[in-house]
Amino acid sequence: MAPYLETVKSFADVPITDAGVDTLAFLEAAQGVVGLFDLLGSAAFTPVQNDLKGNIAKVRARYDAAPEQSSTLELLVVNEKGQKKRTATEGLMWLLRGLSFTCKALQSAQANPTEELSTAFSKAYEETLKKFHNFVVKGIFSVAMKACPYRADFYSKLASDPAGGPSVPADKLNEELNKWLLALDNIVKRMENFYEKGGHNKGF
Repeated sequence: MAPYLETVKSFADVPITDAGVDTLAFLEAAQGVVGLFDLLGSAAFTPVQNDLKGNIAKVRARYDAAPEQSSTLELLVVNEKGQKKRTATEGLMWLLRGLSFTCKALQSAQANPTEELSTAFSKAYEETLKKFHNFVVKGIFSVAMKACPYRADFYSKLASDPAGGPSVPADKLNEELNKWLLALDNIVKRMENFYEKGGHNKGF
């Protein structure tokens, strides 16, 4: 084992070409976000994790059904356009929203070293997901925000090696986390623009 960010694919390592964002590499990196919520250590985050997992599965199912038409996220969406049900397009839209929420929360925590995670995640929720959620889902997320661990405990878990090896020094952890978040933010913005310009979010 190794400290968490060394065990998952970084968004900084997801290839982006003229054809778009590599689908499989993106899904692998997104899986790392699911695991990140384990470090937050509360069952209150299970609905958030399940949402991310469910949407990753929808995109993956489309890739498995038509790999040549789905090598990048953009191609996957464009090639699903003629289908009766655009399950992967909708799944990816929601996955991007969930990733944006996580990214903004951690960017806020990184930018404000005294800010507790409950504040960072609550602010990020207001900015990203809240407008898309109904009363019931808002309640679930409200419980999750309150269940955030203390900042120091989360960063300690992020830096530590579960196998008992040396922890990552704070400066290296911050550098890796910032790089991971910047790359995630770039992909989310790129895909949000793609959805907006192509009208791919219409009908959901």
